[in-house]
Amino acid sequence: MRVPFRYHYFLQSNLRIAIIGQSNFAADVLELILERSKFQVVGVFTIPDKGSREDVLATTAASHNIPVFKFASWRRKGVPLPEVLEQYRSVKAELNVLPFCSQFIPMEVIDGARLGSICYHPSILPRHRGASAISWTLIEGDEVAGFSIFWADDGLDTGPLLLQRQTNLEPTDTLDTIYKRFLYPEGVKAMGLAVDMVADGTAPKIVQTEVGATYDPAMFKVENQQICLAQSAVGIFNFVRGLDSVPGAVATVVLDDGTEEQVRLFGAHLYSAGPVKDGKALKLKGLAKPAWVHEGGLLIEGTDGAFVNVRRIKRGTKMINAGDWFKQAEHQPITDFSEDELAKKVQLASIWQAILKAPIEGATDFFAAGAGSMDVVRLVEEVKDAFDVPLENENVFMAPVFDEFFDQLVRNLRQGSGGAGGKQVEYKGFQLKANKRDIRVPTQLFINGEFVDAEKNRVLDIVNPTDETVLCEVACASVNDVDKAVQAAHKAFFGSWKQVSARQRGQLMLKLADLMEQYKEDLATIESVDSGAVYTLALKTHIGMSIDAWRYFAGWCDKIQGNTIPVNPARPNNVLTFTRKEPIGVCGLVTPWNYPLMMLSWKMAACIAAGNTCLIKPAQTCPLTALKFAELSVLAGFPPGVINVLPGKGSDAGQAVADHPLVRKLGFTGSTPIGKHIMKSCADSNLKKCSLELGGKSPLVIFADCDLDKAVKHGMSSVFFNKGENCIAAGRLFVEDRIHDEFVRRVLKDLRSMTIGDPLNRSTAHGPQNHKAHMDKLIEYCERGVAEGAKLVYGGCRVPNMKGYFFTPTVFTDVEDNMFIAQEESFGPIMIISKFNGSDVDSVMTRANRSEYGLASGVFTKDISKALSFADRIEAGTVFVNVYNKTDVAAPFGGFKQSGFGKDLGQEALNEYLKTKCVTIEY
Repeated sequence: MRVPFRYHYFLQSNLRIAIIGQSNFAADVLELILERSKFQVVGVFTIPDKGSREDVLATTAASHNIPVFKFASWRRKGVPLPEVLEQYRSVKAELNVLPFCSQFIPMEVIDGARLGSICYHPSILPRHRGASAISWTLIEGDEVAGFSIFWADDGLDTGPLLLQRQTNLEPTDTLDTIYKRFLYPEGVKAMGLAVDMVADGTAPKIVQTEVGATYDPAMFKVENQQICLAQSAVGIFNFVRGLDSVPGAVATVVLDDGTEEQVRLFGAHLYSAGPVKDGKALKLKGLAKPAWVHEGGLLIEGTDGAFVNVRRIKRGTKMINAGDWFKQAEHQPITDFSEDELAKKVQLASIWQAILKAPIEGATDFFAAGAGSMDVVRLVEEVKDAFDVPLENENVFMAPVFDEFFDQLVRNLRQGSGGAGGKQVEYKGFQLKANKRDIRVPTQLFINGEFVDAEKNRVLDIVNPTDETVLCEVACASVNDVDKAVQAAHKAFFGSWKQVSARQRGQLMLKLADLMEQYKEDLATIESVDSGAVYTLALKTHIGMSIDAWRYFAGWCDKIQGNTIPVNPARPNNVLTFTRKEPIGVCGLVTPWNYPLMMLSWKMAACIAAGNTCLIKPAQTCPLTALKFAELSVLAGFPPGVINVLPGKGSDAGQAVADHPLVRKLGFTGSTPIGKHIMKSCADSNLKKCSLELGGKSPLVIFADCDLDKAVKHGMSSVFFNKGENCIAAGRLFVEDRIHDEFVRRVLKDLRSMTIGDPLNRSTAHGPQNHKAHMDKLIEYCERGVAEGAKLVYGGCRVPNMKGYFFTPTVFTDVEDNMFIAQEESFGPIMIISKFNGSDVDSVMTRANRSEYGLASGVFTKDISKALSFADRIEAGTVFVNVYNKTDVAAPFGGFKQSGFGKDLGQEALNEYLKTKCVTIEY
């Protein structure tokens, strides 16, 4: 019987609350409760530290100066521990909140608070009482999942209900996905609502019915994890997904010699694709028919004749693709470790622990512990630094378990590491001592295959944005220097470069990419010191995508071809008409300072693949990776004059490139005002072809029906990636009013934990802005936003007490369309947020398109119709749906309107550096 329960006494506004629980879930509930000023959290009770790892609830409470109590147990032999009760009673809590609690709490504590205790449970009670409710919801094939918040009593999840929430279960849901998409985020919000209801005296106490009640076994016991294969395919599928991604369904393989091996199954789906090819039989205990190992996994037939496919198997500590079951191991594990190697194992474990924030055991799986792609980069780099071994990202994926990774490390150490060979290129330069490396960097112009001084020995100071010191002096090209480079490129185009076949051209590009790979740590270090890019990002994106671009376009070299065209014949003769795709000639490239090597590679790789020669004027503030790249081009064997690198000022060298009559194509990335000037110069000089990738004010529209976790993650990345120095950065976020406040709250929470500092530090997430003039403009930009009435909720200033061009990540809300910051690009880490009402999609589309820029855009929604409508109506060259910043060297990149025209990347980029010739033959 649903009888609302109301308190019949006055509640104090400053309600005293005790939090009893653990995990990120409990920590988020704590944070949510702390946002309500009418509550006072007087104590947090959680589990003891595991080794050196403190539960996140304790860490969060301590950061708010809340007393923390850590109990291994609350009672002994069923009797409450007096010292535990005394500590609990000392906080004088009026309400106990149990958001996620794995311990048995005595009734003296449950009833010890004046208002009682409320508890979160991940099922729709009374169904699935017990510790493994989520798993059993899936195992039993329920159509809906949900959670209950109830008043704790002396039974197992039997107390009166306060509130419940539910969602439909999708066929793709697993233990992991249903928790992440619904039970966790909605549960946190519901706990906050429940506390509000208790405080307001509106919380009901609805007695649970016993109809349909179930008490399910705990899945943390291994015997309960054993899968029964004598059931339907759906039953097998549900059991596997109910234990995915932890701990996995246990099955037993019967080997050919009759011995048995216990394994765990992951990643199941119902299979209906028909017979498999080249399958090999595998006997599973309890399965009447053999299972079949095939390319796509392990096929298991249920008792109903239907099939389940299992994608992954954990065999011992190693996770493998199920389809690889019969592949032999490449080597036996090492067992004879020396004392020095065992000492290195301890050191390696500390590196893993610092990244994963968890204790490390031999069976710890790097990815199962929550690591992502950037963590892979960090691990590889820290291991290289610590042990001086050659490792690649693939090494982590091949050996994600700690003991296997250590085995791989020892093999590398025993083999020794070879150094890079190659001839030395003569130049004046300086030794960059950074990142535990000693790197020789050129500082001269690179013209016609040689490093030379600039006219009149003109130089530029190159400043390290991290500490504002002068790194070095670099040659500064003059108009005459540009002419020398153009002449060299012109000569090479009609000379030595013409003699290189398309396939040979591709081989040179691949050799260059291999050298960039060989020197990628050097290039990433230079990029980080010179431009302020965070090293791990520089390695993965700045350098990694540069290498990808050279390899991608190398594949196009011998595939550039024309067409035959049917035309009206010239009776009585015939006509053959065909087109040829030909290189344009000498191309000038002018690139910006946000991605120095990547922008060079995006343009130059397509340019060279098409058969052109080129000269590049890199950004004035950070030309060092371009000069190191020039050295590598010599080592790769490029003929003199094909590639020329001219650091200098835009007003001198950049203008000279645009004006030169022998330059037939100009590729430019930069601001819209400069792009307009460049275009005019191209027309006035020789009507040279140009492609322009210019400014942006990319809109990102976030609807309330989105995956909010994903929207926050990508919304953060859309603005703060690469310090905001990102041409496609989301210049304005439109967030639906229903989720606006929660979105902002989560963004601010993440920003407060963002590590700002030395970009060479592997834990740094946000480095310095590229140069002082840009940082000063960001400060002025924020001041103008405040002056016009936008609400500055975070940042807006230089990072205090820190040398270098460090600007605090910034968030503005309440931004109106007519404001300067709503219309103009900041090109920095400044998030501009405006609200919109979800019922008025037309208006938000109008607002998103109300800009002269059209570079990129994004939308977050689960409604495919809404997403496709957005993609249809938005005026932008790139549209991201439920993702952002996802670029690839095979995908064309470029803008509309005053964001420019022409494309970088993909097959379309080749057309920017080719001309089409039509040939007609009569015969």
